[in-house]
Amino acid sequence: MGWELLEQWGDDVVRGEALTGGAGVNEVYRVRVAGHRAVGRLGRRSDADLAWETALLRHLDREGMAVPVPIPTVDGRLVADGLVIMTYVEGEPPETEADWGRVADALRQLHRLTYGWPQRPGWRSSTDLLRAEIGTKVDLGAMPAEAVARCRAAWERLSGRTACVVHGDPNPRNVRLTADRVALIDWDESHVDVPDLDLALPHNAAGLDDDAYDVAAQARAAWEAAVCWDPSGTDRFAVERLAEVRAI
Repeated sequence: MGWELLEQWGDDVVRGEALTGGAGVNEVYRVRVAGHRAVGRLGRRSDADLAWETALLRHLDREGMAVPVPIPTVDGRLVADGLVIMTYVEGEPPETEADWGRVADALRQLHRLTYGWPQRPGWRSSTDLLRAEIGTKVDLGAMPAEAVARCRAAWERLSGRTACVVHGDPNPRNVRLTADRVALIDWDESHVDVPDLDLALPHNAAGLDDDAYDVAAQARAAWEAAVCWDPSGTDRFAVERLAEVRAI
């Protein structure tokens, strides 16, 4: 099945141009549903995985956070064989230190609202990976042993902290600012983990002390290296992020 699934949102759904992001994981397009702009995302995630994400977004919307809101099919489903349709979110990416301070506030609101949230099906947190080797995109068995040891040393510093939902990828492309709100988009990497993973922000916008920022930055670099690693070890981004993880 593919984009013909759009018909499950009605007879007047139109697919527009492709959007950047999600390369190799999802196909993302602008769509119009009942005359309104929206975004469609088609990928290989299971319906259980996507049901977790859509339930999270509906919860955050009800709690007053600015997020893409899932649009149901004609018969009320939020997921159809890997396809989800969400509202289009206006805004610009953060640029200034003040902008990033607003992003930090939004991330902390996310964390407060999701303590005790169940883990995304099939995922593992960074601290789970101190023992486990595989979790969704992560396969530590594909990494050199020395690299795994470095990543685990970074994650070990997070042990004992309370977990919640993390956005997982709060880069400028995934934030939309207006004068009166901060919206977080692209929740494809969201899962339950230690909130520090979201807080190593530009300008240290979360206001962490030196040690806390080092913990967060090292854990985040290790996470991104592990998530993006390929067996050949040639993914440039993964190699660069691993290089930022302190040697033991």
